[in-house]
Amino acid sequence: MVQMLLQGRFTVGELAEACAIPSHMASEHLRLMQRSGFLAAEREGRRVFYTIAEPHLRNIMACVEARFGSET
Repeated sequence: MVQMLLQGRFTVGELAEACAIPSHMASEHLRLMQRSGFLAAEREGRRVFYTIAEPHLRNIMACVEARFGSET
């Protein structure tokens, strides 16, 4: 999810489908990351778009991928 969000903004449904997980599970993960300050949510009508809010998240992910590898 984070790798996708580093590329732009997405809805819960888009992220859930791409990650092959149920929407309720994706929603919970997104809610936790938003509460932690990593993500921001923007409502447009009935849809909520999530974006990266933490400016250092790209560097954090690069460190994680360097240490543990990437699944991309």
